[in-house]
Amino acid sequence: MNEPIRILHIVTYMGRGGLETMIMNYYRNIDRSKVQFDFLIHRDEKADYDDEIEHLGGKIYRLPKLNPFSTLYLKKLDEFFKEHKEYRIVHCHQDCLSSVPLKYAKKHGVAFTIAHAHSTSQDKNIKYMIKIIAKRNIAKYADELFACGYEAGKWMFNTNDFTVLNNAIDTELYIYNKNKSEKTKLKLGINDKLVIGHVGRFNTPKNHKFIIEIFEEIKKIKKDSVLLLVGDGSLRADIEKIAINKKIYEDIKFLGVRDDVNDIMQVMDVFLFPSLYEGLPVTMVEAQSSGLKCFISDKVPSQCIITHNVDVISLEKQPTYWADKIVNSNYDRKNTKESIVKKGFDIKSNAKWLEDFYIKNY
Repeated sequence: MNEPIRILHIVTYMGRGGLETMIMNYYRNIDRSKVQFDFLIHRDEKADYDDEIEHLGGKIYRLPKLNPFSTLYLKKLDEFFKEHKEYRIVHCHQDCLSSVPLKYAKKHGVAFTIAHAHSTSQDKNIKYMIKIIAKRNIAKYADELFACGYEAGKWMFNTNDFTVLNNAIDTELYIYNKNKSEKTKLKLGINDKLVIGHVGRFNTPKNHKFIIEIFEEIKKIKKDSVLLLVGDGSLRADIEKIAINKKIYEDIKFLGVRDDVNDIMQVMDVFLFPSLYEGLPVTMVEAQSSGLKCFISDKVPSQCIITHNVDVISLEKQPTYWADKIVNSNYDRKNTKESIVKKGFDIKSNAKWLEDFYIKNY
């Protein structure tokens, strides 16, 4: 029996973020007797998906944090590709900085390289200009350009051609079941409340401060409301302090990182997603697959609107406006699987396409 071809994915780390969840959705559904995934990771600490990766047959390699000006990092990167000549395909998910590892992959003879865009912007911090300069070199070192959506591809790759690879999911896991929803609500003690939900890492783009402000206004209109926040991140403590100061902390459930997002979405009545910028969020695909009514900002790419269950609201609008729209929305939740599959977001066919793509270019 022939051994599977091995694809090296370059990531920051494999926590339960949108990018990482997308990769794992493909990894679980690809034919691993033909194609195996290995991971080059830029963190020492163990992450959420590491055990599953190794269980599925993947290898994990670790490097220091990606820093294009660090001689130590560049030396380690150079040594890695010098020692690992077995990789003929490298698939990089480092957004603007993808040009850095791909340059060294090419230097050491990697036959086929892929850069994958997952965002439409970057935080405007001290690293911003470095990233903007680095992204200009991506096409020089990548043989193929992938993007999670059209807007992410245009922002990352400018005039270069790219292929949209949908952030597909296993739609069967998210089908709405009213009985399951009611039982889980009862278990969480929220059966008689309006449940507002959000799934996302606690970082700047997700706009958690604004979520808290909206929820504060929702509470004024509908007292029996609860907010579920799934995820973790560097800003979580700050958001918790804001909730305490506004005296609504007891009405918010900070659920942390979860491996049962599909079940948590069953108990939500509304999905709130007022991001400052996004690529094409996999959580929006999941929420719509769950039949949820979604309220998103005008900064979230329109390509993520798969069903008729999505209302787009400008970030210029005040929290009171958002709250009024949410509380007074009239929506009958139902099974939306057919719509998701028709729009090309079911993982089965997407994983087969990616599998064939890798094999063809190996």
